[in-house]
Amino acid sequence: MGDIIFWTIIRSAITIPAIWILRSYINEQLWLLIGIASIYLIIIHPAFLSYRKFIENFKEVIDSSLCSTCKHFDASAVLCMKHDKHPTENYIPCEGEHWEPK
Repeated sequence: MGDIIFWTIIRSAITIPAIWILRSYINEQLWLLIGIASIYLIIIHPAFLSYRKFIENFKEVIDSSLCSTCKHFDASAVLCMKHDKHPTENYIPCEGEHWEPK
């Protein structure tokens, strides 16, 4: 999840100054449309697609693993907060020893 946020910030840091520089070369009304389209196509849409892919990759872990029923599990990051490790379908960070119900 942090990877998605990191690349969204990087794309924003490049896109917004580029749009601002482009402003002096393009008509005001056209600049607004290009700016809105650029922000959506370069920043928002790729972040949304990355998030959807993240959810698809970890759907099994979030829905039907031992970790998903534990109080130490953070579903938004697919992370065991107690051990600070990411569980997978074949790996449980605590091996079930520190499992506590929600």
